[in-house]
Amino acid sequence: MPPLGPRPDTLLETQPLGSQLLMILRGRIIRGELLPGTRLSEAGLAAELGVSRQPIREAFIKLADEGLLEIRPQRATIVPKISTQMVEDARFVREAIEADVIRLAARDFDAGRITQLDDLLVAQNRASDVQGFIELDDRFHRLLAEGVGRVHAWTVIEALKAQLDRVRYLSLQQFPKAKLVEQHAAVVDAIRARDPNAAETAMRQHLREIISDLPKIASERAEFFDTKTHASIGAPTATGG
Repeated sequence: MPPLGPRPDTLLETQPLGSQLLMILRGRIIRGELLPGTRLSEAGLAAELGVSRQPIREAFIKLADEGLLEIRPQRATIVPKISTQMVEDARFVREAIEADVIRLAARDFDAGRITQLDDLLVAQNRASDVQGFIELDDRFHRLLAEGVGRVHAWTVIEALKAQLDRVRYLSLQQFPKAKLVEQHAAVVDAIRARDPNAAETAMRQHLREIISDLPKIASERAEFFDTKTHASIGAPTATGG
């Protein structure tokens, strides 16, 4: 899955067209630039970006598979509201994977890898914008998977966390990032101490933060959420990433 940070909408001849279109449209939806209910036109986007309709159509299909678009044949393609059920399902799977990854990291990470994590913590503390912070957040979690030889595990997580990413953008606009950095620091400290149990506990607490945040976000930004699904989610604080 492409990174979420700011990217120009100018298409480059040196990169595959399909992946660039997917990155552009996915980023606009996840960052909230395209609001729920927005109707998208293949012809309009093709004209804007200077491409044919076919690669736009293919990007639409991939985004629909991620739950980021709803294609209504012969009617419209629209940006859907956030499904809190999909958010919870993605969090559940992500936690299951990263709980095992972090135990391996506590056992196997060497001093060099831990230094890389420390450097990311410093960069996260300095990040001044939501997009930059989320990129660093993802880099932190990706490094954990790569460092224990589980690159595919992160690929699986990236493929299912689109709805999580939409909530993360909303969360970081109203909750301070400091709590997330503190949670990452607790994870790193447990790895440094070679304590798999403490590392797993810290990671699970971090990833469950979204359950605390979601009701407040869904209430205050109701226009983004499917009201049929968020009523049962438990009660309110930054979203784990």
